[in-house]
Amino acid sequence: MYDLQYILKASPLNFLLVFVPLGLIWGHFQLSHTLTFLFNFLAIIPLAAILANATEELADKAGNTIGGLLNATFGNAVELIVSIIALEKGQVRIVQASMLGSLLSNLLLVLGFCFIFGGYNRVQQTFNQTAAQTMSSLLAIACASLLIPAAFRATLPHGKEDHFIDGKILELSRGTSIVILIVYVLFLYFQLGSHHALFEQQEEETDEVMSTISRNPHHSLSVKSSLVILLGTTVIISFCADFLVGTIDNVVESTGLSKTFIGLIVIPIVGNAAEHVTSVLVAMKDKMDLALGVAIGSSLQIALFVTPFMVLVGWMIDVPMTLNFSTFETATLFIAVFLSNYLILDGESNWLEGVMSLAMYILIAMAFFYYPDEKTLDSIGNSL
Repeated sequence: MYDLQYILKASPLNFLLVFVPLGLIWGHFQLSHTLTFLFNFLAIIPLAAILANATEELADKAGNTIGGLLNATFGNAVELIVSIIALEKGQVRIVQASMLGSLLSNLLLVLGFCFIFGGYNRVQQTFNQTAAQTMSSLLAIACASLLIPAAFRATLPHGKEDHFIDGKILELSRGTSIVILIVYVLFLYFQLGSHHALFEQQEEETDEVMSTISRNPHHSLSVKSSLVILLGTTVIISFCADFLVGTIDNVVESTGLSKTFIGLIVIPIVGNAAEHVTSVLVAMKDKMDLALGVAIGSSLQIALFVTPFMVLVGWMIDVPMTLNFSTFETATLFIAVFLSNYLILDGESNWLEGVMSLAMYILIAMAFFYYPDEKTLDSIGNSL
């Protein structure tokens, strides 16, 4: 009971847990689709925070190497659960958009808020330039892994043989995903093994800051309690995600929002809300190495692990999930990676750089709000 009270008080987002039963009830009895989407959307946010907390507690007991792997695996559990359920329902467009949206929100939105809230009362903030450069290089590779399939498709003619070209893109995406996953495994070895010293300060800051954020820093969950909470929360999130994804088509019809906008702007808030709050709080404490590790590190996990992993999951369940994003989407990703790399390469930040990052995210969000779905574009093309 004391463990439950501790985990419920561990995050400032946990007041949203009131929406968990509402989301499950509305989803089970198939009530208003819009309210079902809204309630489950709000319910997953605190559940993601609880999942992250339980993972941290379990990682602390497992040691540095195993703990690092646990954090890397379960750190994006919400995105994985939502994406797998969406793939099973054939919502490939939602999966692709949510992956890209998670990248953009971490690279621009979270990073922008960190720079603004951390630097508004300071002239300059500094962070580890070597680690930043390493992450920048990996971001470039991640960006290329999405740009190459899109460029591959864009340079080939459209016509009767589209199914043949689509098959080639699917094969390219699966091969690319395997290579990127190998790079991710080697990055984990770099971070946890051969160059662990570069990230030691970040780990120490993590322990220090998380103990101050927690309302009871002296309490620690047992391995058994952590596992029970981890598994229980995962099950609840899977139900909420199922109801959430199941109502997307109805929400699109009733609100007029595009699937791309919902997947790219709305859905990423669910999985990243806890990380957003944590990174801003630590930036305000002038722990920029940790804030950067959360923001850029989460982007790397999405690009190097979650996205290629979802391609392989689609392969296993016979769903054609590819890395072929639209030209407009890949262009926005390139801009986001270019800007974030430019901002972090000097190892210094200030609040104006945060404003630049936030403004870029707002511009991209506005563009996708007005950008029509493929279905709308096809209907326009057929009418001409």
